Amino acid sequence: MIPFVRDFDFAYGRRDQVSPLIQRVICENPGPFTFTGTGTYIVGRPDDGAPVAVIDPGPIDDPHIHALQAAVEGRTVSHILVTHTHRDHSPLARPFADRVGAPILAMRPPARETHASGALDEDEDEVFAPDVILTGGERIEGDGWTITALATPGHASNHMAFALEEENALFCGDHVMGWSTTVVAPPDGNMSDYLRSLDTVIAADFRTLWPTHGAPVTEVAPFLAAYRAHRLEREAQILSRIAAGDRTIAEMVPVLYAAVDQRLWPAASLSVLAHLIKLLEDGRVVSDGPPGLTATYVPA
Repeated sequence: MIPFVRDFDFAYGRRDQVSPLIQRVICENPGPFTFTGTGTYIVGRPDDGAPVAVIDPGPIDDPHIHALQAAVEGRTVSHILVTHTHRDHSPLARPFADRVGAPILAMRPPARETHASGALDEDEDEVFAPDVILTGGERIEGDGWTITALATPGHASNHMAFALEEENALFCGDHVMGWSTTVVAPPDGNMSDYLRSLDTVIAADFRTLWPTHGAPVTEVAPFLAAYRAHRLEREAQILSRIAAGDRTIAEMVPVLYAAVDQRLWPAASLSVLAHLIKLLEDGRVVSDGPPGLTATYVPA
């Protein structure tokens, strides 16, 4: 069982000092995909005028941009970093950059439609355009802090996490979340990529994970081990449902996600599809045509 962390102290719009080099301001956009809302991180020495980096400005939201401006008042913003271009993370980056005069750094946005069905909170920010394209491995330095870009595709093809060297911490965006498992939604989300990225994060042995939504993960190794085991268990459950006679995702989801809020079933369907695409690639199932939400699946 994943040891989720769901309780933490916060107030919308308040700047909280959450570690020696990290402050956080949370946007009031709670929901089934965002938990309590988008947490924007400010990295740098507090309140001495030293330049700071801002990570994941969040959605277009007037109270939040005002809160961010107040949070960095008297300091220079040297970089704006975006983990990925879902609309709860990146749309505010450009308006905020225009106000503070800082460049936006992120991976290149995907060039294709990112979801197989329906409008989710996870939809793409279609107008996002970074000033600097990251590919992974870049070092971003400030006064007393060093951040390294770590490519973590899977939740999104352009997902980038950011490692803070001085605190052995990772701003992990939506790649790992302390309150829930991560949505992996084809065609842009890819389960094989996700598991490889998860192994990369596990191998790095970070002391703290700072997701964009919710509380930090401080017991990192056991949490990530459980997170990975959950994905492999879900894969085994899907294979079991197919062996039992289920042939479509619509048949599998009510059984596999019986205890989950039904508002999340569309996203769960996409996650099951991501697993099935991986199982097709692994040669463990076959489908009646291209994999999709309405395709039928049988054992290989």
